[in-house]
Amino acid sequence: MSTTDVRDAVREKYGQVALRVRAAGTSCYGASSASDPSNPITSKLYDTAETDAVPEEAVLASLGCGNPTALAQLTPGEIVLDLGSGGGIDVLLSARRVAPTGKAYGLDMTDEMLALARENQRKAGVENVEFLKGQIENIPMPDNSVDVIISNCVINLSGDKDRVLSEAFRVLKPGGRLAVSDVVTRGEVPELIRRDMLLWVGCIAGALRDTEYVAKLAKVGFEAISIEPTRVYDIGDARAFLTGKGVDVDIIAPQVEGKFISGFVRAVKPIIR
Repeated sequence: MSTTDVRDAVREKYGQVALRVRAAGTSCYGASSASDPSNPITSKLYDTAETDAVPEEAVLASLGCGNPTALAQLTPGEIVLDLGSGGGIDVLLSARRVAPTGKAYGLDMTDEMLALARENQRKAGVENVEFLKGQIENIPMPDNSVDVIISNCVINLSGDKDRVLSEAFRVLKPGGRLAVSDVVTRGEVPELIRRDMLLWVGCIAGALRDTEYVAKLAKVGFEAISIEPTRVYDIGDARAFLTGKGVDVDIIAPQVEGKFISGFVRAVKPIIR
């Protein structure tokens, strides 16, 4: 599949998600909301204090696999950029953490998601936020302009991850840090999963192997690289996210058990002395 094909599929899928959330509140994983306890990827990511601090639509449109705002250790005054900001939940939470002098930017390529995010910003009454339209492979921000880059289960959706990581490195200030939640794999994954577009858009098939992720980060110049598992998906989870995707669940699920994890990926742009 080409990078353009992947991008178009993701844009279409997530545009539909935004429209459904605004109309009825459903997520890309087929759950009634991102907080559905039966969803193996999106459930139980945010505590009550966090969900109470943002509009309900921001919670319903949360399509992530982690909580980068809680793990990134944001401090007042920092400039934060969320790659693939969706409905805006992580941007709004980040803005509160870096207030009053810091700012949070959200970058998304989908008009419907941007409209939803800006409406959520208005409802939340958060001013130190700006949502930008663009692609994570071509970040519309200057070199050395961001203290922290976060992302929530989005980099795995890109068909050109090398470009994404290179762009992230470019816009980070020296000493700036990457702090993203993402789905990664451990060990070999069946090619059937890799090539299925529906699974790619569902945040599974595009996942990098953990060792490959580390290698790609190092190649563009990052240091202090680590991947901290935050959730390991068992065979029951595998069945949950493979059902309805056009594959033989009984055959595939045992082959992916324990191989997909949600992880917190950390890296630092070195300071040149």
